Parts: sequence; C-alpha cells; structure tokens
Amino acid sequence: MSTYINYDFDGKKIRIPKEEIEHNMKIPTVKTEEDAIWIYLEDNGYVDNEEQNELDRKAKENRITATIHQAKADIVKERKKVERKPDQTKDSLVNELAEYLQDIVQNVVIAKVGKLIEFDIGEEHFKLDLIRQRKPKK
Repeated sequence: MSTYINYDFDGKKIRIPKEEIEHNMKIPTVKTEEDAIWIYLEDNGYVDNEEQNELDRKAKENRITATIHQAKADIVKERKKVERKPDQTKDSLVNELAEYLQDIVQNVVIAKVGKLIEFDIGEEHFKLDLIRQRKPKK
C-alpha cells in the first residue's frame, strides 16, 4: 500500500507517492526532497521542463522516433515451410474412407491428405476430420 505526500502547488493539492520521491532521491544530481518533488511534477506534466521540450521538438524535427519504428518494420522474418511427416496409417485410412463414401454420397474430396474429407449429402455439406490422439504422459 502506497503512502503519499500532500504537496501544495499553485493552490492545487497534489498527492505524490513516497516511493516516487525516494526513487528520485537516488539520482546523484538530486540533493533535496524538494528537487525530487520537482522532478515528479515535471514528469507528470504539472511543470514544463524547457530542456525536455527542446529535446522532444528536435526528435520530432529529425523524425528520430519514426526512424526507430521504421527500422523495426523493415525486418521481415522468413517463415520456414513446415513439411508434413508422412503417416501411412492415417493416409490409408482417409483414402479407404473416401472410397467407401463415394458409393454413398456425392462430391467426395480429400481436402487435406491424411486428415480431411469433404462431401455433400443432398443440399448439406459435411467435413470429416481424422485426428490421432497422443498417448497420455505418465
């Protein structure tokens, strides 16, 4: 649970977390608690920091952030093509099922080798998906 310091700034009561002030006090150039509070006020937009505003303006002029983001966007990873390992059991089972279904239904198609059979019965379209279950881990 955070504890706060109430700070009066231009007639406004501002609650500043003590952790924030303690963190700012660890900065070598910060000598007093007042300096640490001032840093908090600048960081949270209560006070304008001219030096920081100038740095932001220069970054926008030079499009530094756009360049950084563009550099990340230019990197395109090539995906490896995953090759299916042959599974003789599933392949033969799907082929046998497709042959059997051709005598019973219409438009029998093996959509994915060793996995998916699609067919029609009247106006309805069906998919038959064969999934091998792994042995449970012990």
